[in-house]
Parts: sequence; C-alpha cells; structure tokens
Amino acid sequence: AALRRQRAGGGGAAALWRAQRRQRSTFDVAVVGAGIVGLASARELVRRHPSLTFVVLEKEKELAHHQSGHNSGVIHSGIYYKPGSLKAKLCVQGAALCYEYCDQKGIPYKQCGKLIVAVEQDEIPRLKALYERGLQNNVRGLKLIGAKEIQAKEPFCRGLMALDSPYTGIVSYKQVAQSYAEDFQEAGGTILTGFEVTNMEMAKESSSESEDGLKYPVIVRNSQGEEIYCQHIVTCAGLYSDRLSEISGCSPEPRIVPFRGDYLVLKPEKCYMVKGNIYPVPNPRFPFLGFHFTPRMDGSVWLGPNAVLAFKREGYRLFDFSPGEFLDAVTYSGLWKLVLRNLSYGLGEIYRACFLSAQVKQLQKFIPEVTVNDVLRGPSGVRAQALDSDGNLVDDFVFDGGSGDIGSRILHVRNAPSPAATSSLAIAKMIADEVKRRFEL
Repeated sequence: AALRRQRAGGGGAAALWRAQRRQRSTFDVAVVGAGIVGLASARELVRRHPSLTFVVLEKEKELAHHQSGHNSGVIHSGIYYKPGSLKAKLCVQGAALCYEYCDQKGIPYKQCGKLIVAVEQDEIPRLKALYERGLQNNVRGLKLIGAKEIQAKEPFCRGLMALDSPYTGIVSYKQVAQSYAEDFQEAGGTILTGFEVTNMEMAKESSSESEDGLKYPVIVRNSQGEEIYCQHIVTCAGLYSDRLSEISGCSPEPRIVPFRGDYLVLKPEKCYMVKGNIYPVPNPRFPFLGFHFTPRMDGSVWLGPNAVLAFKREGYRLFDFSPGEFLDAVTYSGLWKLVLRNLSYGLGEIYRACFLSAQVKQLQKFIPEVTVNDVLRGPSGVRAQALDSDGNLVDDFVFDGGSGDIGSRILHVRNAPSPAATSSLAIAKMIADEVKRRFEL
C-alpha cells in the first residue's frame, strides 16, 4: 500500500522527507534513477549492507517510467553476444535469476520460446554460426530445426531453417522493477520520486559529526532546490547518463544518442498467428536487430521495432521534439560517422517508419498471411544508445567516476545495454561489487 501511494504521488517516505526537508537529510549512498537497473542495484546494495542507509532518487512520479516501461518484455537467453563478453555472461546468469525471482515472487511470465528464422539461403551460415555462439555461451536447449519443425511450432511462419531457443520468455519488466522497489523499501531503503537531480557538489561547510570532518560531504540537489547529503552516489540514469556525468564534473563520453523504436501491433483477432517470439537472423553489417514478432503478457502481439533517431531523449511520440536535445545529437561527430557508414540502412528505416506497407513487407517474409489490414500502429520506446566519437556503438558495460573529491565518490553506470532488463539481477551484483571496490564499503 505504501508503495502504491508512492507511485501515485511520492509516497509516505517522500512526503515525510519533504515535510522535514529543512532539516538535513542524510544517506550513506544515493542511487540516481529508478529504472530496472537502478532498482535492482539499490536492492542488492541494501541487502549486502544492511547497516548503511540508502536512497533512490527518481525524477518521475512513478517508477520504471522510461526504458524499463517501454520495452518488448522479452527474457532473452544470451544467444547473440560475443562468447566470453560481459553481455553474454550476465544475460545467461540474469535470465536464470529472473525466472527464479519471478517464481519466488509469484510474478507471471511465459516461457514461450523463440525461433530465429532463416528465410534466405545466404542466412543459413549465419544462423549456424549463431547456434555455435549460443552453445559457447551455455544457452540451454538450443537446437537447429528445419521447415517442417518451424511450422509445427509456428503454423503460420515460413522459413528454411530456424534456431529454436525454448527458454526465451516474456514478462512485464515494469512489474518486476516495482517488485525490486518493494524489496528495497522492506529492507529499509527510501525512494524519493519527483526528485530530478540537477546538481552534485561537495559541501563547503565543516562539521563536527566525525573526526574526519563532514560525514556526508556530497550534496545532491533537485530542480526545486531540495537537497540531500550523502557519502557516495551511484547513477543509473539511462537516457541521461552522460548528462549526469557532466553535471558531476566527470567525462561526457560516451555520449547517449536516442533512437526511437516504433512498434506495430496485430489486431486482437489476428493474434492467433503468433505463438512465441519470431526473430530474423541478424545481419552483422547493420547496427540493429530488425523486425520481429513478440507476444506480450496481456495477449497482444508487438511487431517491430524499427530504429530511427529520436528528436527528444524521452520522445515516445512521432512528433515529440526538443530543440536542445536534437541539436545535441546532430552536432555530435560520432552520430554522423555512424550515419555515413549505414546510410542505406538508415534511409530504409526512415522510409519504413513513414509507410505502414513497408513495415508489413518485412513481416511477410516470415508470416506471409499478415496484411496491412491486420496491423495497427502501436507504442514506441527510446533506446539509450551509447556512441563513441568514432561512431561506434558502445556494446558493453561502461562504469566510470572521476578524479578529485566528488569524482572519487561517484560511480556512473554509463552504459547498461540491452539485454539490461533480462540481466538486471546479474548486473546489480556486478555494480554492487564495483561499489564495494571503489568506495571500500
């Protein structure tokens, strides 16, 4: 009930804090960002350090409002990622932890499986290589199947060969994130919603609270001038991770460039055509995965997404526009290097974003029966894509802080790429290890 009140308007803890904000509010560690990674990390930290005080600061009035609440909901199995990489290791670990956690908490999910389908002969070698990669990553239950087996699993799907991943599933990650928040609060943590961090600095006054000087030397302020004092900060800010790094005096690199992904949805009477996840064979020449079919926990089926530059970091609608954020993206040299290397792909994505029939044509490669009359425009998400100055997509995790008094007290989770939601509990363990190492908790 307390969490429901908090989601609605700041909660009991937040209201009490604001009523007493003239008094100094102090915490050992502040976590900025109440997305699924921030909440999982806060949960892990409070469980490891029950004697310390923790606060999660979230600018929105509700939790998991952005990427965590605008994703496809797939529990990935770890097939795609380079063997030995953190992404591969954490996805396989994270998927197992996700299923275990949902079982413990009674959170509904469906282990509906996934087929990665080759529809052209030249895709078959890539599919076989993907199968070998999945085996190296210790993905459970993988097998290659032929055309008849494809139709046995997905009667409306056509393909030459497919990689069958039976342990891929779906879940509501917003529900998972809210459960993390409940765990965190039950362990004594505080969540302050409506707290948009705009400034971090070292306190200038001295104090007799400890022999070493000020015990809580870092001030975190929000857009309303409210402030909390803490010893250390962990930022898990997704779309604004680079901005928070700059605010704290740390490096602006890697930059976040937002890409919007628009989904179509099958009309309810046509959802019978899709039983599980149906994905294309990824093309290594292109930066994004391509159109796929994704069943949802509510029984709907999402189709897509595409990938186009968003004109606003939290711009989920087609015409959402922020002049400053758009200018920030298009004046970044790294973006232009990425665009020039993938010009034909990018123009194709823009074309498909404008014309429904072009998107449906991509889907018909897998399910020929799908027509323009069977689909509607659906929701959108925005991917926080980390990009370096050479135009390379930053594909692995980036942690950094800075130098000096405040830089040494901050850990920025700069890039926690997809599949971050699947991997959230495993990522949280890694972040907690890094916090312990850096801050000597």
